[in-house]
Amino acid sequence: MIEYLRAAAWVSFWISAFAIAYTYFLYPVLLFVLFSAAQVRRDLRYLAMRSNRRAPLSLRQWPKVSIIMPAHDEETHLPAKLENLKELEYESGMLEIIIVSDGSTDRTNEFLSHVTDPRVTVVILDERQGKPNALNQAVAQASGDVLLFCDAATLFQPDTVRMLARHFVNPNVGVVCGALRFEGSTESKQTEGTYWKYETVLRLMESRLGATLTASGALYAMRRSAYSPIAKNTIIEDLIIPMGARKLGLAVLYDPEAIGVEYAASTVAGEFTRRVRLAIGSFRSIGQLLRIPVDFYTALALVSHKLLRWFVFLFAIVLFVSNMALLNRSIYQLAFLLQIAFYLSALVGYLLRDRAHNLRLVRLGYFLVAMNWAFVLGLYRCLAGRDNVKWQRVA
Repeated sequence: MIEYLRAAAWVSFWISAFAIAYTYFLYPVLLFVLFSAAQVRRDLRYLAMRSNRRAPLSLRQWPKVSIIMPAHDEETHLPAKLENLKELEYESGMLEIIIVSDGSTDRTNEFLSHVTDPRVTVVILDERQGKPNALNQAVAQASGDVLLFCDAATLFQPDTVRMLARHFVNPNVGVVCGALRFEGSTESKQTEGTYWKYETVLRLMESRLGATLTASGALYAMRRSAYSPIAKNTIIEDLIIPMGARKLGLAVLYDPEAIGVEYAASTVAGEFTRRVRLAIGSFRSIGQLLRIPVDFYTALALVSHKLLRWFVFLFAIVLFVSNMALLNRSIYQLAFLLQIAFYLSALVGYLLRDRAHNLRLVRLGYFLVAMNWAFVLGLYRCLAGRDNVKWQRVA
């Protein structure tokens, strides 16, 4: 009996170790190999055919763009955002801005009542009904051929709208995701900021393979005809909406030149709150995502970049527990010590979170553990039915 248990522990240990290593390290390497091969093919095709591979920077007729911006208690960010919108460079008469205040209780509605920009339409909802409802309300009033979704705290470059809109000259394009640059505190730069750089590299390589999965709700554009009203209990709309476009056979792109500046949560604790909510939506969406027909590269990205990432916490638990049953050999003793050292460093990062400014690896370990713990809590709340679609900014 003991031998069977030890064999089960051995299998569990190595499966879990491989799953974690693959998710964070081996998948990026595999992605780089596939990305490099695809890039070589594109270069050879360009040399042979001399066709322009880039989206045009100027068009004879630019599509009309409707900027969709839901807002809840955004008095801190609205003044800068409204000024930022005035600086956008786009064709005259081809840009409209629809702002929906979702039951705001601060000075958001006061700021919006003084907006004089003729391009701006303000919708004020007396009761807070959630972001999905706010998006549906705004889209219902939009007249643009392209919908550009953004947050109140996201600041655009002057040419951001152009960079996104230029792709829709191709009728096969359904969604274009922008690139975010994070600003924030020292803690957020060493944790979320570092992680986001890693995430951005993955997204760029996936985009070259036509496997872009998700947008950031802070900045992405969509063909109006591809939008369907989303359910009021939708949480991760920036994944569901792009995957819905894929279901229609449309491409989802990522444009690193369409830039927005976003402010990260100032602390890991603040980001943790957001990740719990995202985890609930992630687990709730699995069945829907698996029913969407996708090509090989997109399926690879969906499993490797999303599904496995969402369950890393489970692999980590199994790895730790199974490791304790295999301490009769030095290799497993070393593995166990490395795990203990990692979790202790994460604990140090937590205890010294206000002072460990020069301990980047310690802070990053604390961030990774916290984000995976958010998925533990998110799974529990999802299974217990304790989800909440109401959204709030944590920066």
